[in-house]
Amino acid sequence: MAEIKIIEEAKKPLAMNPRKFALWLFIVSVCMIFASLTSAYIVRQAEGNWFVFQLPGLFTTTTVMILLSSFTMHWAYVSAKKNNVEMVKTALVITAILGFGFLVGQFLAWGKLVEQNVHFVGNPSGSFVYVLSGLHGLHIVSGVVVLIVALVAAFRMQIHSKNMNLIEMCATYWHFLDVLWLYLFLFMLFNR
Repeated sequence: MAEIKIIEEAKKPLAMNPRKFALWLFIVSVCMIFASLTSAYIVRQAEGNWFVFQLPGLFTTTTVMILLSSFTMHWAYVSAKKNNVEMVKTALVITAILGFGFLVGQFLAWGKLVEQNVHFVGNPSGSFVYVLSGLHGLHIVSGVVVLIVALVAAFRMQIHSKNMNLIEMCATYWHFLDVLWLYLFLFMLFNR
């Protein structure tokens, strides 16, 4: 009698661009940082001695700006898929301007906090607002740098339907930053 051998087929490996994989690892680590900070906020708030104050109206304005920038970023992505390089350039410029405007608005909002006698040093409630918005702002700076890199690539005709990696990574990171800010803003707004 002949032996029957069962041979297992080799499984197809999951393929992902290494840069995209690194971006997702970075996003997960940023989520963990902000999850720990917002958890610490809740724990510290429960201990008492928590100064309650109004968030500056500029935080609402900057939230609208960052949400608009998500639409312009998506416009850049869709334009790249359609090989409309001029629209990619326009949309990336508008997104970068909105990102820079967000940073300026956040800085001005800090000035409004100081006018309310909410300082970085002092009551932890103010410290948390500065840390959460400042750390997010730092990530926005990196996002604007990535937008500028993508814009340079667009001017060199390196972003098009056959070469989408950079614009996909840029869009992923930018949308992540937008969602992260929306979470932080709503968190600070409803957890005073």
